[in-house]
Amino acid sequence: MAFSPKSIGKHLLVAGLLAAASLPAFAGKTLDTIKSRNQLIVGVSSGVPGLSAPDSQGRWTGLDVDIGRAVAAAILSDPEKTKWVPLTVQQRFTAIQSGEVDLLSRGTTFTLTRDASLGLVQTAIVLYDGQGFMVPAKSKITSAKQLKGATVCLQGSNTTEKNLADFSRANKLNLKPVVFEKLDASAAAYFGGRCDVYTSDVSGLASIRSKEAKNPKDHVILPELISKEPLGPLVRRGDDEFFTIVKWVVYGLIEAEENGITQANVDQLKNDSTDPVVMRLLGKGEDMGKLLGLDREWLARAIKAVGNYGEIFERNLGEKTPVGLPRGLNRQWNKGGLMYAPPVR
Repeated sequence: MAFSPKSIGKHLLVAGLLAAASLPAFAGKTLDTIKSRNQLIVGVSSGVPGLSAPDSQGRWTGLDVDIGRAVAAAILSDPEKTKWVPLTVQQRFTAIQSGEVDLLSRGTTFTLTRDASLGLVQTAIVLYDGQGFMVPAKSKITSAKQLKGATVCLQGSNTTEKNLADFSRANKLNLKPVVFEKLDASAAAYFGGRCDVYTSDVSGLASIRSKEAKNPKDHVILPELISKEPLGPLVRRGDDEFFTIVKWVVYGLIEAEENGITQANVDQLKNDSTDPVVMRLLGKGEDMGKLLGLDREWLARAIKAVGNYGEIFERNLGEKTPVGLPRGLNRQWNKGGLMYAPPVR
């Protein structure tokens, strides 16, 4: 049977795509460095309970920390092969740009400016948040629209300062910012009575209230959100392989929750499940790891290390913790939230 040049070219293209799809990913410079060092270096906050902070024994905990541990488990087979580097708002981008850290997992908002101008790339959203206000309960203030002329404590040099200025101008409130470089200083000023109001992401407000207030019930987080703050880890631009690994670790943790895979049952499901999706996620079915430059049990290890996304949220930020945040927008997509992961297949 004769083939035209056009049909031959088409068949060669299809064959090439199928062959490429079956090949493992190139390791990439960052992945090679992490494996050679046998340690993942993660930039975190300088201490925000629920997100990233050392506990009384000096062990780092929080949602952002658990994301780092999950990545370490996937790559190095051990969630404890991590080094935590506390970074201020001013230090965080320089640290990842310079290679001081491999991964920035530090409550950072995804914005166009950051995505397009810092030499960094945003991976996946791990927390849908928004900027809000906290006031003393005794003030009887129930709405941010009642804050006209108020002094507002905040940590500066980030999106918080710009959001406050925009909200104040749009609503003619003449809010007076009192800006501090460090989080501890801004919180101390508010709780010391220097400001009428404190502003930050709502997760940060709840965290600060649980950590710093003598009685958390003496301070109220107002209902309005004045911004969208989608938070997630960042990596350096130009290393697509490592970017892809971090992104799919997060997606895998979200899909694990959707499919009922938990830290407690992951081993049992890996052995007994006949569900094709669960088998694929846990490496018993198709080998998804080779496409990432990892082995087939990369995601099973991540889940066993930190649990699925819901477990991570509830353990660090949920309503039964001192931070006390409801899941809200961070519920699964099929339960009224925004957590929707592309399929691991």
